[in-house]
Amino acid sequence: MPLLYVVLAAGLIFFSSTHTTAPCSTATANGDTLAAGQALAVGDKLVSRNGKFALGFFQFRQSLGAAAAGTSTGDTTTTVSSPGWHLGIWFNKIPVCTTVWVANRESSILESELNITQLKVSRDGNLIISFDYLTDVVLPSTKIGPNMLTGFNWSCISKKSLIDPAFGLHTVEVGTDGALRLTSRSSPSLVYWSWPPGKLGELVQPLNALMDSDPRTKGLVKFTYQDNKEEVYLSYTIMDESASVSFLIDISGQLKMNIWSQSAESWQTVHAEPSDFCITPAVCGPFTVCNSNSDPLFCDCMETFSRRPLQDWELGDRTGGCARNTPIDCITINRSTASSTDVFHPVAHVTLPYDPRRIEDATMQSNCAEACLNDCSCTAYAYSNSICSVWHGELLNVKQNDGNAITSQDVLYIRLAARDLQSFSKAIKRKPGVIAVACIVSSGFLPLFMVLLIIWRNRLNRVMPVHNSGGNGGGIIAFRYNDLCRATKKFSERLGGGGFGSVFKGALSDSTTIAVKRLDGARQGEMQFRAEVSSIGMIQHINLSDNAPVLSWSTRYQIAIGVARRLLYLHKSCHKCIIHCDIKPENILLDASFVPKIADFGMAAFVGRDFSRVITTFRGTAGYLAPEWLSGVAITPKVDVYRLGMVLMEIISGRRNSPEVCTSNSYHVAYFPVQAILKLHEGDVQSLVDPQLHGYFNLEEVERVCKVACWCLQDNEFDRPEIREVVQVLEGLQELEMPPMPRLLAAIVERSDEASM
Repeated sequence: MPLLYVVLAAGLIFFSSTHTTAPCSTATANGDTLAAGQALAVGDKLVSRNGKFALGFFQFRQSLGAAAAGTSTGDTTTTVSSPGWHLGIWFNKIPVCTTVWVANRESSILESELNITQLKVSRDGNLIISFDYLTDVVLPSTKIGPNMLTGFNWSCISKKSLIDPAFGLHTVEVGTDGALRLTSRSSPSLVYWSWPPGKLGELVQPLNALMDSDPRTKGLVKFTYQDNKEEVYLSYTIMDESASVSFLIDISGQLKMNIWSQSAESWQTVHAEPSDFCITPAVCGPFTVCNSNSDPLFCDCMETFSRRPLQDWELGDRTGGCARNTPIDCITINRSTASSTDVFHPVAHVTLPYDPRRIEDATMQSNCAEACLNDCSCTAYAYSNSICSVWHGELLNVKQNDGNAITSQDVLYIRLAARDLQSFSKAIKRKPGVIAVACIVSSGFLPLFMVLLIIWRNRLNRVMPVHNSGGNGGGIIAFRYNDLCRATKKFSERLGGGGFGSVFKGALSDSTTIAVKRLDGARQGEMQFRAEVSSIGMIQHINLSDNAPVLSWSTRYQIAIGVARRLLYLHKSCHKCIIHCDIKPENILLDASFVPKIADFGMAAFVGRDFSRVITTFRGTAGYLAPEWLSGVAITPKVDVYRLGMVLMEIISGRRNSPEVCTSNSYHVAYFPVQAILKLHEGDVQSLVDPQLHGYFNLEEVERVCKVACWCLQDNEFDRPEIREVVQVLEGLQELEMPPMPRLLAAIVERSDEASM
C-alpha cells in the first residue's frame, strides 16, 4: 500500500449524520499517531489531541421498526447495520455517529486492518484525502468548484442510505461556467436547483446575511468566493471551533445546513435548498405521490401499491418506490389491441408524471382510456383540455397539490387490476351502516373544510360515542347511515372532494350545520379512514385527561412553530385573508407524528386583499379574546395573533391560562400570562415550564416562545407582531426585544397588590 497521508485537523466541524442513536465506535484510543509497523484494526482508533475527532473502523447502524426489518418478534424496533466495516473519520465526542469522511465509500472493507508506514492524527493539519475526495459533506476551508488547470472538480455526492455511504442519486457542484447546481445523477441528468452562471460571487453576501440573521449561526459561518484563471470555487470557514455546523447534500437531494443542539442531543436543520422537498426529481420513486405538507412522511404509495422494499424506505432510500399488490391483467391480441379487464382509478389534484406520450386521435376521454387499455405497457392516462396523454412503465414525479408551490388541478387515472379495485370497493360497501363520521380530515396545509364534529354528550345522548375521551370534552359521535342520509337529504348537496371521499352539506335535528364525508372509492379505503378518524378521536389538549401522555418540550416547540406556520398560510397565502377567530388548543389537531392542523373554521372571517379589517360579531372563546374585539371595532388578523399568544403560554406551562382566577372577587398574580411576563423580565423563565417535563427542555427555546407570546398579548394590535414575524422568531431567524407589560395584565398586578395590602 502506498504511503497514506492522513492529518486530522481539530477545526473539522463539518460532517454528515447517520441518524443512529450510538457513537460510531467505542474502540480504544491509541493516541494520535500510528507508528511504522503498527496496525490499526477493529477495536482501535486514533484520536486528535483535543479529542474532537477519531479515525478507525466502524459500521453504520440504524434502528428500524420490526416490520421494516422483516422480523416477527414482539420487539417494536430492531437495529440493522451495514454489511461490512468502513474506514473513516468521525466526530468523536458527539453521541450520534457523525462521519466526516469515509474511505472507499462504494464498498466496505472485508479485512478490517490498516497497515501503513505512518499515520498521524494532528490537531493542526489538514485531512488531505478528504479535502480532495469529499463524501456527502462540505468541510470548512474545502473548495466546491473546478480547477481550471487540472480539470479536477471538487463536488459532493449524496449517500445511498443511512447505512450505505455509496454514491447516491444527487450531487452539488460548481460547473466550469461558474454555476452552482444541484443535479440528479440519474440518466438523463436533471438540474433541479441552481444559482446562475457568472453570479456565484453574488451569492456570498446573501449567504452571510442569512447566517447572521439566525442567532444560532450569527458570527459563526463566513462564506468566501474565488474566481481566477486557475480556480472557481465557493468555500466557508467556521469562526468558533466549539460550534458544530454541517453543510451536506441529503439522501433526498436537499442541500442542508444543520447545527448540533447540545440540549436536544440532535441535529437541527436551519436551512434547506430547495425548500420544497418534492421539487427533487423522482425523490419518492415510482408509483408514489409526494406531498411537501405531510412531514415527516412526504412520500406515499398510490392506492393498491406497497413500498418496496420497506426496509430501504426506513433507511431513507425511497428510490425503489412502490410496487403493485396485484399485477395488471392484459393479453396482447395484435400490435394495436389487447384484451384486458383492468380498470382506472383517479388520483386528483396532482402534477402529472414526466415523459408523457400524446394520443392525437383520442378526442374524448373514453377514447383516451380505451387507447391505454389497448396497450399492455400503458400504466396511466390523463385527459385535459381535449388532450390525451398516456404513460408507459413506471410513473415518476407525481406531486400532490399543496396549495403553495404546487397548485395543479390535474387528475391522473392509474391502471389497476379489476380485482384490486373490486376488493377495495367491497370493503366500503360490505356494511350499509358503515361508520360515517361528520368530519373532514385535514389534507395538506389548509383543508377546504376542517370540520370535526365534537359534541357534548348531553347534546345528543341518543347516540353512542365512538371514543370516550375520558375528559370533559366529549368525543366523536357515531351516526347511523340512514340518519346521515336524512341529514344530507340523501347526499344531495356536494361541497367538494377530500382525499378518499366526497363531502356533503347537512343539518342535524337541532339545526347544527355539518359536513359529511362519504367514502366513494377514492385512493384510501375504509381501514385507513377508520384509523384516521380513530386517531383524531384520541386527539385532545394535554389537560383534558389525566391519563394523557406528557408531550416533550421538543414536541411542544415543533407544535408551536407548526401552528404559527399554518396561521401564516391562512393570513398571507390564500386568495382572501382568512381570520380563524377561534384559535385555541381544542381547535389544534395533532396527527400521529404530532404535526398540528388547525380545525373548526365555523367562526372564520374572510378579508379581501384590498381591505385590512372586517366587522364581525362577537365570537370565540372567553379567555382568548383580543381587547379590540371587546370594544366592538373592526378586527384584523392580529386577533389570531393574540389568541396564538395565549396558546403559546399554555404550551409552556402545560396547563390552562385559567382566566377564572381573575374574577371580580379575586385578582391573583397566579394568572399565568401575568406570571410569564414578570418572570421573563426577571430572567427566570425556567420556573414557568411545565413541572411534568422534570427539567428536560431547551431554555433558549422557552425564552423565545415566552417572549413571542408576551408580544402577541399586547393590548394595542399595532404593537403585536405580524404572523410572519412570529414564525421567523420561533424558527430562530429573527430576534425580538424585551416586551413591555400589557396594560390589562398590569392592571391585574395592581389589583393584586392592592388586595394584598
